Amino acid sequence: MPHFENVVLCRESQVSTLRSLFGERHHFSFPSIFIYGHTASGKTYVTQTLLKTLELPHVFVNCVECFTLRLLLEQILNKLNHLSSSEDGCFTQITCDTFNDFVRLFKQVTKAKNLKDQTIYIVLDKAEYLRDMEVNVLPGFLRLQELCDRNVTVIFLSEIIWEKFRPNTGCFEPFVLYFPDYSIGNLQKILSHDHPPEYSADFYAAYINILLGVFYTVCRDLKELSHLAVLNFPKYCEPVVKGEASERDTRKLWRNIEPHLKKAMQTVYLREISSSQWEKLQKDDADPGQLEGLSTYTHVELPYYSKFILIAAYLASYNPARTDKRFFLKHHGKIKKTSFLKKHEKITSLVTLQLLTLVGHDDQLDGPKYKCTVSLDFIRAIARTVNFDIIKYLYDFL
Repeated sequence: MPHFENVVLCRESQVSTLRSLFGERHHFSFPSIFIYGHTASGKTYVTQTLLKTLELPHVFVNCVECFTLRLLLEQILNKLNHLSSSEDGCFTQITCDTFNDFVRLFKQVTKAKNLKDQTIYIVLDKAEYLRDMEVNVLPGFLRLQELCDRNVTVIFLSEIIWEKFRPNTGCFEPFVLYFPDYSIGNLQKILSHDHPPEYSADFYAAYINILLGVFYTVCRDLKELSHLAVLNFPKYCEPVVKGEASERDTRKLWRNIEPHLKKAMQTVYLREISSSQWEKLQKDDADPGQLEGLSTYTHVELPYYSKFILIAAYLASYNPARTDKRFFLKHHGKIKKTSFLKKHEKITSLVTLQLLTLVGHDDQLDGPKYKCTVSLDFIRAIARTVNFDIIKYLYDFL
């Protein structure tokens, strides 16, 4: 039997449960399995690795890509058709419009000899999107084994709990399996596993320990931490490459990397500067606010809501305050003022990119004030990406 200890780390319990549910190839498996957990908790990776390593016939479908029922059903059937036609290498494309047609066509496709005597697995990733489709889709997949009279198991992968799926009318209950978040020890083990061959395992593990010490309180996402580990490792190695320190000089390496990790915390999840921009920043050993010419580019990578913050800041910077009612209120009645405090931390990334600049003093009682410093062409380019006609809201163009 295959060993998964070196392939699937820190998920021994889940692997054991799934292998028990799968059983032998010719045994009828559980009709449906619902696997849930936060993002980057190993749901997809573990499921795919098990099915591939055990060489079980399966199809994997992402419900985000298959955003209509027809796309979803046809992709499942055509992938199954490809499996059943693998011997002669020829198959025809299948079209399917309804779930009733899907059941009928599923029976035809699975008559093939190489699929007849073993369990077929259908994996539906991002399964929460099924709730936006026809009401019979989710109950149909839950009872597919019964409807088709075939040895088939449907595996749902989702980031939300099963209770958010269950229809009011009731349905067949799947076997529910939870993937908990990785602990800091789990993350240390996983991130340290694939160390660069030119460095020792202990050296890379020490680096990962430093990285987690900085980021673990604000980020538990394995994918994000992996990105940060790859992005900042060259800076950690810099003293060793230059011959200024050995791999065992942990304290010196820490002093070299600490300020850069603190700067990198400003871009966790947001990607408000790209990897190439961040690498240039590290290479030049400059302050993020001094990244030359960055604010003149029209293709700065900003997240969706940051674009609206920047647009709002531009309007507030260049429109007279008395025109706010004219642009943004349908009825110009008496407006009751509400005070609120904008935290300085929420827009520091835009300041870093020189898109906003601080005006006044930090110790102002009502919070710091900022002014948008970008050009009209820049803000029009940003506004176009979110389908916002900024010209309609600028006083100078009335």
